[in-house]
Amino acid sequence: MLQLSLMPSGEIGVVAAVIERDGYILICQRKRGSRHELKWEFPGGKIESGETPQKALARELREELAIEALIGEEMADHHVQYPGGPPIHLRFYRVTAFSAEPQNLDFEEILWERRERLVSHDFLEGDLAFIASIAAAAG
Repeated sequence: MLQLSLMPSGEIGVVAAVIERDGYILICQRKRGSRHELKWEFPGGKIESGETPQKALARELREELAIEALIGEEMADHHVQYPGGPPIHLRFYRVTAFSAEPQNLDFEEILWERRERLVSHDFLEGDLAFIASIAAAAG
């Protein structure tokens, strides 16, 4: 059984990867029938008990995209709570290198998108402030 890592504040720790290649960032669309169906997000997921955020993100990227990734620095963190759900501490990490071409193992669709065009996708609410900041940085 999955044992989630709760932070001292009672929040669930969630990690997200910013995978960039040739000016494009990899984004993923949640499957039909799932919670927040068809919303766009960055690949990642919940931190399990005993994992560091970086180890959790590397595991999630293996499970979701079949890649081995080198997790770089934390780019941002946000606190979010969706209706009817627990509070979440969401951390975004830069992926500095990865093996092979990402494969879609867990999403409706995956897409390489230009940084400035991220705002045109229907992202999860927890990602919006981060997207606005990186799109602004792109000019």
